[in-house]
Amino acid sequence: MDAAEFRKRGKEMVDYVADYLEKIDKRQVFPDVEPGYLRPLIPDCAPQDPESFEDVFKDIEKIIMPGAASPACTELETVVLDWLGKMINLPEEFLAGKDGQGGGVIQGSASEATLVSLLAARTKTIRRVQSEKPEVTEAEIMGRLVAYASDQAHSSVERAALISGVKIKSVPSDERFTVCGSALKKVLEEDKAAGLIPFFFCATLGTTPCCSFDKLLELGPLCNRENIWMHIDAAYAGSAFICPEFRHLLNGVEFADSFNFNPHKWLLVNFDCSAMWVKKRSDLIGAFKLEPLYLQHHHQESGLVTDYRHWQIPLGRRFRSLKLWFVLRMYGVTGLQEHIRKHVRLSHQFERLVLQDERFEICAEVILGLVCFRLKGSNELNKALLKTINDAKKIHLVPCHLREKFVLRFAICSRTVECAHVQFAWQHISQLATELLETWEPNQQQQQEQEQC
Repeated sequence: MDAAEFRKRGKEMVDYVADYLEKIDKRQVFPDVEPGYLRPLIPDCAPQDPESFEDVFKDIEKIIMPGAASPACTELETVVLDWLGKMINLPEEFLAGKDGQGGGVIQGSASEATLVSLLAARTKTIRRVQSEKPEVTEAEIMGRLVAYASDQAHSSVERAALISGVKIKSVPSDERFTVCGSALKKVLEEDKAAGLIPFFFCATLGTTPCCSFDKLLELGPLCNRENIWMHIDAAYAGSAFICPEFRHLLNGVEFADSFNFNPHKWLLVNFDCSAMWVKKRSDLIGAFKLEPLYLQHHHQESGLVTDYRHWQIPLGRRFRSLKLWFVLRMYGVTGLQEHIRKHVRLSHQFERLVLQDERFEICAEVILGLVCFRLKGSNELNKALLKTINDAKKIHLVPCHLREKFVLRFAICSRTVECAHVQFAWQHISQLATELLETWEPNQQQQQEQEQC
C-alpha cells in the first residue's frame, strides 16, 4: 500500500467508524453467536497470495461485527495464531485446532511471553515437587528453584527471573555464541548435586548481540529428561521461519513447552504483537486462573471457549489479532516470504562490502538480517567510530560485546530499505572510518608519549 492508497483507505476507515458510532443504537448490545462461530467462516490457512483491501474490509461486517467484541476478538486470535503456526510449520501439538490441547496467544512483547512461561513453569514444578514430597513447603521449593539461559540471552530473561523471585544462571556459549547440550548438562549436574531444582531453560533462536542459535536438538531432549520447561525465545528470528530455507533453524521445537516470536519485529505488523504458543494450555491456565463472580460467564464450563485472561499477566486485552489478520491477507505468505528474503539478501550485500575493506572484520556468521562488524583494532577505536557514526545522524547503529570485543551491529529492518540505502550506509561508514583513522594513530602515539613522560 503506497501513500496515496493509505490516505484513501484511512479516510474510508474514518467514515466506517463514524457510521458505526452514529448507528450504534441500532445494533445489539450483546452478541448472540455461539462458541466456535468464527472458525467455519474463514479458511484453515493463511492465503498464499495477497488479497485486496476491499475483500479484507468486507469481512469486517460479515465476520467480525456479529461477534463484537469479545467473542470475535478471542476467536479470531485463536484461528489466526493457528494460521501463523502453520506458516512456520509448528508441530500440531502447538495449534489449537478444533480440539487440541495447545494453542497460540498474542502477548505484548517477548519479555511478557518469557515471564508468563517462567511463571507457569514455576507453578507446575512446585505442584509436582509437593505431590512427591508433601512435607516440603512452597517457600522451601522456591528457595531451591533455578532457571537457565545462554550468556547471550536477552536481558528480559534475567528480568523475568527477578520478577518471579527465582535464581537464574547463565550457561556458557561456545565459539559460535550458541549453547549446546553438554554445556547445559554440566551446569545441571552441578546444581542438582548442590540440592537445587532446575525447572526452566530459555533457549534463544537469533540472539540479540549476533543472531546466534542455540542447539535445540541437543537441549530439548535433555530438558525433557530432566523435567525442565524449555521456552524458545525467537523474538527477531522467528519471522524468518516462514521461509522453507530457514525453517531448519527451528528444528527441535518439538521438544519445547512454549515458543515465541514477534511479528511486530520483522513481519510487518505494528507493535505490539508477540505470538506465543504452548503445547498444553492447561499449564498456563493452571498458573493464572482466578474466577471471581464478576468475571464468570455461562460458556466458561463448556470447554468450547478460549479465555485468554488465563494466558497472560493483564486482565484486559486489545483486539491485536485484527491487524495480524489484515497483514497476513494483504501480503499473503508469498509476499511476506519475499520481504524476509529481500532483507537477508541486503544483509549479505553489506557483509560483502565489509569484507572488501581490509580495515574491517566480520565478527559473527551472517545468517539473517544482522551483520556484526568492526574495525580491526582496539575497542576504544571502535567506540570512537560508533560515536562518530551516530553523532552524524545519517544512520544509527547499536553495539554489543562479543566476548572481549566491542562490536558494531548493522541491522536490516525497515520495510522500505533498498540496495541503494545499504550502499549509502557503507560509503558513509567507510568515509567516517577513514577520517577517524587519519587522526587516531597520531593521537594514540602522542598519548603514549605523554604517559611515558
